[in-house]
Amino acid sequence: MPKPITPLLAADILITLVDQPGKPFVLIERAYPPFGWAVPGGFVDVGETLEQAAVREAKEETCLDVKLKVLLGMYSDPKRDNRNHTVTAVYLAEATGLPCAADDAKNFGLFTFDTLPEVLAFDHALVLADFRHYQLTGEVTPLRSV
Repeated sequence: MPKPITPLLAADILITLVDQPGKPFVLIERAYPPFGWAVPGGFVDVGETLEQAAVREAKEETCLDVKLKVLLGMYSDPKRDNRNHTVTAVYLAEATGLPCAADDAKNFGLFTFDTLPEVLAFDHALVLADFRHYQLTGEVTPLRSV
């Protein structure tokens, strides 16, 4: 049986800095196309779990050690990444300290919903809207049917 051709798999992490005033969250400015601000994250390596990938990507892009709290949701719209069909699991995490931009992050920023950057990469405006809904209600992302 031939090996199936499937979407790429990623893990993204919305990191809240619990020791900072107002508990801002971390976004990175992408160093490579597609440009814009994004939730830290990246591709899952063969042999690792989604959770391991999320923790690794957080460390690689922000230099933060994170504690995963909850799976916010899965994002699988074939158009969410114009490079490839990519499915991502978005986790909410907490950390302390200040991040630094590393790996493919050109810069980092600390944001609240009142200070979001104008240009967001991928479908991260939707991800952030779902995060805001979670903070207000405690409800994770609803299932989205086609």
